[in-house]
Amino acid sequence: QVQLVESGGGLAQAGGSLRLSCAASGRTFSSYAMAWFRQAPGKEREFVAAISRYGFSTYYADSVKGRFTISRDNAKNTVYLQMNSLKPEDTAVYYCAASGTLSRSGAQYDHWGQGTQVTVSS
Repeated sequence: QVQLVESGGGLAQAGGSLRLSCAASGRTFSSYAMAWFRQAPGKEREFVAAISRYGFSTYYADSVKGRFTISRDNAKNTVYLQMNSLKPEDTAVYYCAASGTLSRSGAQYDHWGQGTQVTVSS
């Protein structure tokens, strides 16, 4: 079992940057692929980025490719999402998730954090 706690959300101007962190409990963090998803008001949850257990593989949604970077530090049990060139359409609650399988599908992720709000003003 792993528990996930996100932090780093907040308000940013369009064109600005934020870095989200997701701290995981337990000693098996490196056994999980990790991902970020987001959900905007009135919209379905969508995939943002994912990273393999040791960081050798990463996936990104087309909407964030080239602007967002996912990374992880297994020694700190933490996964990060560096978000640059933010746009108002990036406004959403961002969730981190853990899975035994690297995937773009939320259905593959067994463990979820509570989410952190990101708001981008124009």
